[in-house]
Amino acid sequence: MTFVLLSILLGILTYWVIRRGIATMTRSPVWLLWLIIMTPIFSLTAWVLRYGRYTPPPVLILGLFVICPLIYMWVVLLGRRPQPDGKRTSNLPRPKPSPSPMLMAREDEERLRACFPWSVYFLQTIEQRQQMMVCRGRLKATPAVAHSTVQQNVRSQFGNQFLVVLQEERNGHPIFTLVPNRSTANASKGSGWLVSLVLFILTLGTTTLAGLLLVGDLSFSELRSQPGILVKGLGYSLAVMMILAVRELAHYAMARRHHIPASAPFFIPVPYFLGTVGAFVRIKAPAPHRRALFDLGIAGPLAGFLVSLPVVTWGLAHSQIVDLTAEASLFNFQALDPKGSILLALLSKLTLGDSLQIDHAISLHSVAIAGCLGLVLTALNLMPVGQLDGGHIVHAMYGRWGGAAIGNIARVLVAAMAFIQPEYLLWALLLIFMSSRDDPALDDLSELDGVRDALGLMAMVLLALIVLPMPHALSVYLF
Repeated sequence: MTFVLLSILLGILTYWVIRRGIATMTRSPVWLLWLIIMTPIFSLTAWVLRYGRYTPPPVLILGLFVICPLIYMWVVLLGRRPQPDGKRTSNLPRPKPSPSPMLMAREDEERLRACFPWSVYFLQTIEQRQQMMVCRGRLKATPAVAHSTVQQNVRSQFGNQFLVVLQEERNGHPIFTLVPNRSTANASKGSGWLVSLVLFILTLGTTTLAGLLLVGDLSFSELRSQPGILVKGLGYSLAVMMILAVRELAHYAMARRHHIPASAPFFIPVPYFLGTVGAFVRIKAPAPHRRALFDLGIAGPLAGFLVSLPVVTWGLAHSQIVDLTAEASLFNFQALDPKGSILLALLSKLTLGDSLQIDHAISLHSVAIAGCLGLVLTALNLMPVGQLDGGHIVHAMYGRWGGAAIGNIARVLVAAMAFIQPEYLLWALLLIFMSSRDDPALDDLSELDGVRDALGLMAMVLLALIVLPMPHALSVYLF
C-alpha cells in the first residue's frame, strides 16, 4: 500500500513538473509526456502488487527505466521542430512578429556604459534581450571589487530597477547581466507566519497519528473509539517536528544574516505513512555572493544532522534486536538492516554493542524512526543537484558550471545505486526531473575561503556515509 501511495505522489509531482516546465519548451501533449515517463513506475507498481516487493522484477521492466527516458527526450525534441514550409495550409504571408519591448531605451545605454570604469571592467559590447542586458568585456579587478563598483554605479543611475549579476559563461569569460529586480515585490508579500503556524499544527497532528500507527497494529476504528491513545504517538511526532523546525529555522536565520528576504518555514502534512514529507523556506531573492549561497546550503543539513544524531542514537538504544530475514532492508522499520548505511551501521554498533551481530536486524523504536527520517532528509538535501542544498554547496565551491557537471554525475550514480538498493529508485527519479543548474549569486565569481571549502567536503563525506552501504569486509570486521 505504501508503494502505491508513493507512486501516486510521484505521478502528481511528475505531472506538475512537466506542466510547469517542459510544456513551455515543446508542442508535444503533456499527457503523452507524462504517460511515457511514468510507464516504468506503473509497470514496477503492478509487479510489486502482483508478486511482492522482494521479488526481483524482470529485465524488461528494468529496461523501461532506460528506454522510456530516451523516448521521452525524443518526443520533447520532436515537438520543438518547426513545421516544414511544404506543409503549410495557407499561402498567405505570415505577419511579422511585433518587436519585443526593449528592457532599456537606447539613450539609457550610454548611462549604463558609464557604470563600467575601464580600470574595473573594460566594457566592450552590450547585448539587449527581452528581459536581460548582457554586458561583455574584460575583468580588470577582483570579482568582489568589480561587482561592488558596478552595482553601486547602476544603483546611482537607475535606482533599484535592476539586479546586477557577475557570472561566468560556459567558455569561462566573465560577464555582467542586468535583470529586472522583482525581489522587492516578493519581499513585500510578507513572511507567512500565520500560514506557517497553521501548517505546523496540522503536521503535528498528522505526525502524531503516523507515530501511533508506526509502532502499533491499530485500526482507525480503534482510534475513533479511544482518541486518548494518540498521546503514544507524540514521541515520534515531537522528534520529527524538532528536526524539521531546527533545519528550516537554520535556513531562515542564515538568510536573515545575509539580508536575503525569506518566508517562514512551511511544513507539509500528509495523512499517511510518515505524516510529513518535510518542510521548506522560500528564498525570495538571489544570494549576494557565493559565500552566502554556501551558508544557505550548509546551514539546514548541518543543523538537521546535529539534531538527528542524538535522536537516532537514543532511539536505537530503545529499539529491539531481531533476526535478519529476507524482508529486512534499510527502510523496513520492523526489520531494519543497518548495514545498508555506513553511518547507521556505525551508530547501531556503537549503541547496541556486542548484542548486535551480523545476522541481526533492528525493530526500530518510534523515536529511532524519526531520527532515521532526519538522516534521510539530510542525505536527500545534500545531493549535489540543482537547487537542493547540496547543489548550492557545490555551486559555491566549484562555480555554476562545475556544480552543474557534478550534479549530472550525481544523478547517474544515484540511478546506478537504485539497481543495487531499490530503496533509492524514487530518489533517482526525482533527481532526473530536477535541473542540474542552480541560479547564480549576484557575485558568482568570488571564491570561498578555506574553512568553507573544508566544510563543503565534509558535507559530501557525510552524504556518502549515509547513502553508501557498509562494505562486506568491514561488516565482518565490525560485527
